[in-house]
Amino acid sequence: MLLVFSGSLQSCIKNKEEVEITPLKVAKDSVAIWIENSKNNAYPLRKRKQFLLQSYQTIQSLEIDTLAVRNLSKIAYRSLKLGDTLLFKKRNKATLTIAKKLKDTFAIGNVYWNYASYYIKIQEYDSAFYNFRLAHTYFDKKNYIFESAKTQYGMAFIKGRFKDYTGSEVLTFEAIKKFKKIKNYKSLFTCYNHLGQLQRDIKEYDSGLFYYAKAMEYIEKVKNNQPLYEAIYNNSAIIYVAQKEYAKALENYNKVLVNKRLKSQRVGSYARVIDNSAFCKFLMKDTTTVAKDLKEALYLRDSMNNKEGIVISKKHLAQYYAYKQDTSIAINYIKEATSLAKEIKNGGEYLESLFLLSKLDSKHSLAYLKKHIQFSDSLQNIERKTRNRFARIVYETDEYIEENKLLTEQKIWILVTSLGLILILGLLYFLKNQQSKTEKLLLENKQQIADEQVYLITLKQQEKLENERVKERNRIAEELHDGILGKLFGTRVGLGFLDIKGSKDIKEKHQVFLEELQTIEKEIREVSHKLSANFDSTQVNFTAIIRQLIESKCGIGNFRYELDFDEHINWQNVDGKIKVNLYRILQESLQNIIKYAFAKEVRIIFILNNKDLVLSIKDNGIGFDINKNKNGIGIKNMIARIKKLNGVFNIYSKRNEGTTIKIQIPIK
Repeated sequence: MLLVFSGSLQSCIKNKEEVEITPLKVAKDSVAIWIENSKNNAYPLRKRKQFLLQSYQTIQSLEIDTLAVRNLSKIAYRSLKLGDTLLFKKRNKATLTIAKKLKDTFAIGNVYWNYASYYIKIQEYDSAFYNFRLAHTYFDKKNYIFESAKTQYGMAFIKGRFKDYTGSEVLTFEAIKKFKKIKNYKSLFTCYNHLGQLQRDIKEYDSGLFYYAKAMEYIEKVKNNQPLYEAIYNNSAIIYVAQKEYAKALENYNKVLVNKRLKSQRVGSYARVIDNSAFCKFLMKDTTTVAKDLKEALYLRDSMNNKEGIVISKKHLAQYYAYKQDTSIAINYIKEATSLAKEIKNGGEYLESLFLLSKLDSKHSLAYLKKHIQFSDSLQNIERKTRNRFARIVYETDEYIEENKLLTEQKIWILVTSLGLILILGLLYFLKNQQSKTEKLLLENKQQIADEQVYLITLKQQEKLENERVKERNRIAEELHDGILGKLFGTRVGLGFLDIKGSKDIKEKHQVFLEELQTIEKEIREVSHKLSANFDSTQVNFTAIIRQLIESKCGIGNFRYELDFDEHINWQNVDGKIKVNLYRILQESLQNIIKYAFAKEVRIIFILNNKDLVLSIKDNGIGFDINKNKNGIGIKNMIARIKKLNGVFNIYSKRNEGTTIKIQIPIK
């Protein structure tokens, strides 16, 4: 008797979605549109593959993010659905690498789900189970409820196929809880339908009908639900046949066949139901249309290359012709069914076919029975080993997850320890660096103090030299005024009282010489007064040093300068530290002008503003962006110097507009 897993295989792999024909357009969602178009049977296969290639190439040209890797997973799956298994494996493998790199849990789970679908297609169910298990682990970890439930159902389906009924039930009920939570009615129908099939397998027919009835409760909540009704009616009828309630079974088959468009809409379903219905009539001894319906079902299944369906049709025809006592035809049909069941590795149908063959072929009955027993034992061993592999897969997957968890924890500890060591080493380096900087600053401070002392000593030395020069000038002035000038005056007076005898011309020359001597006396007196003037030696010394500095720099920098000193500044009363720092700031500024500004003209002004001494340094150089370059060492040093003197430092500059430095220091 046929047990129809209606929708079960499609439910444990990824569902095929029906879409309308969408015109191809290039837009932001072009990738999604191309993937949807690849699902559309209205396009030829070549075009659908082209859609996938377009979407893949577009993703490759963009930055790979979460959305991109999930679309890559869809593209890999669609390649599988379109029959290109080599391309599927290549793209699915590449997608897994990217998904792991991005740590996208959903995408990783989706890739393993793709692999599970592939292994179901090639009937490697242990590999399919392993990948379902991995996919479920990733989906469940991040609470992707729908995907977690679907992969659980996938495992349940495989376990049911290998007669692990308890394990299959447990997984199905776990999936049902999740589907109820998200109100996914179609999946709930699928789960209850599967439970009904499991109960039928273990001959718990009433329980099977109960679960089919539960499945039917959800059909009304699903759109386009006619195929689901047909599946339940067909599956319920199979149980009624097993219970020998043929009238109820035929009633359910007729509920399906009442759809006159079934043959044109779903030819596979139509072939299945007319075959089952005809066989039910055969069991009721109503053989009126049985041969016709069975042969029509076989013809339709053969045209679709539905090999499992062909096996069932030929098995039913063999039983029909055996009943009609046409043994040779019956044997031919059952031999063909046996051979095809073996070819497609359908163990259950192969066993049934061998058993029927042993009944029909009396000459070789014993040999077929022996084969039946051997294969049954072998099949049981295979199923037992497969169930054991499932148990190992669950254990190994859990172990793998636990190992990953431990490795993750170890990585975290290693990372934390490494960070701790890096922080400690960094702290030690920072402290050492700070110590070096502190020592350097102390040395620089000592050097600066020493430089200031040297400069102050230089100023004092120059002041002493200047004082000596002033004394010498005063002495010379006194000598000129009191000595030479007195003698000249006496000589001139004496000559004036002489009674010169001679011609008028001689007397006139005598008078001219007296006047010339008087002029010389006047000039000597003026020189004496200038030499003895009261000079401010300190003022002369500082301004001289500043002028000397500027002249030495302008020769190097090839610029003209203008220097102005406010006459109201009493440099003698200005603190030596202020003068030292002003000198250093001016020195640094001139150095920067030479190195960076390339100025042709520089103007330096010292003025007195109330109780503040103001220094202005202005150039017509190339200027600079203050926001980018205000943290230079030279400027920092200037600011630090002025800050020590409680002064104010300002700098103004723009590209191609020169630079102005203005310093204001309180001196009283």
